[in-house]
Amino acid sequence: MHYDHLLVRYGELTLKGTNRKMFVNQLKDNVKRALIPLQGYHVKGKRDRMYVDMDQDADMNEIIHRLTKVYGIKSISPVIKTDKTEEAIYEAAIQLARDFDEGSTFKIDVKRVDKSFHLDTYALQREVGGAILKNVEGVSVNVKQPDHEVRVEIRLDAVYIFEKIIQGSGGLPVGTGGKTLLMLSGGIDSPVAGMEVMKRGVTIEAIHFHSPPFTSEKAKDKVIELTRILSERVGPIKLHIVPFTELQKQINKVVHPRYTMTSTRRMMMRVSDALVHKIGANAIVNGENLGQVASQTLKSMYAINHVTSTPVLRPLLTLDKEDIIKKARDIGTYETSIQPFEDCCTIFTPKNPVTEPDFDKVEKYEGVFNFDDMVQTAVDNIETMTIDQNYKSEKEQSTDALIEDLF
Repeated sequence: MHYDHLLVRYGELTLKGTNRKMFVNQLKDNVKRALIPLQGYHVKGKRDRMYVDMDQDADMNEIIHRLTKVYGIKSISPVIKTDKTEEAIYEAAIQLARDFDEGSTFKIDVKRVDKSFHLDTYALQREVGGAILKNVEGVSVNVKQPDHEVRVEIRLDAVYIFEKIIQGSGGLPVGTGGKTLLMLSGGIDSPVAGMEVMKRGVTIEAIHFHSPPFTSEKAKDKVIELTRILSERVGPIKLHIVPFTELQKQINKVVHPRYTMTSTRRMMMRVSDALVHKIGANAIVNGENLGQVASQTLKSMYAINHVTSTPVLRPLLTLDKEDIIKKARDIGTYETSIQPFEDCCTIFTPKNPVTEPDFDKVEKYEGVFNFDDMVQTAVDNIETMTIDQNYKSEKEQSTDALIEDLF
């Protein structure tokens, strides 16, 4: 069965009013970006639907696979587009039904957007069903539990006939909701948090705190790979690597051991706050989950948030861990996140961290040393890289070059 079009249904953007065109145009751009470098297609974005016209040699399955990852798309259907005549409709329906297994049952579902079409819904259901029964052997009608549902949509421009409805990712098109900075640790939670805000149309850049030699290059590579996986859905993402070793060592010198985790998170927030203003973002995002670890109690969050006036978004705040793990599996980050390479949050973890930090004590411990210059030095020495779905590490690039030289 050859389908020449894909019908792309919008998600939440259908609720938009006068600004819908902006959302549709952004989604169209995102779709085109997702389909690079595939060939043999043309994208048409309309107010109510989007269509992808496909040539005979287009890779329909790969196109659909990529579209299911684009936020703003509710569902996708391979369709036969035909003229608004009875003969053309019957022929297309027969063509579709010829792929049914012998002994299959079917029903006809008709949607008439163009109410001027001369046959009403029930008449068209009857006529299309009759045409299939007359021309396709071994099939029968079952309106309650059919094996196949032949859907016929009479729209203003043409008639679309299809069976499958493939679920998309929903949400809003990325690029319509501002920019945020994601604190990407390398664990399970933060990549999911990033994906959750991107689903609301938000663009992200990511920040990661790297403390060599206490954290290895493998830990850094792990975060790069997580960023690459996120980029599969939204396009290139900037990843900012912060040299955090000296700051972390100084914290452990001057701050009471039970409060080092709190101060470490505060310094991360200070660096993130500086970078937010530098890149023109509107908020900070992290994967904190209420009560999960010592730094994620309400009092801890209060103490940590106090160093910034930038909004801090916590999309996973109230989720069960099992739900977060399921989301991580769904988006493809789980297996990378559980790789046993420690990040800077775990290497200096005290045996008995305070869970209800006294804000005045936090200020007192940090007050014995002026951290301002060290924070600024960390910001000034950030390494920034742009990661897309095709990103390869320097090691992988060198290996590829060696193979090319050999052959």
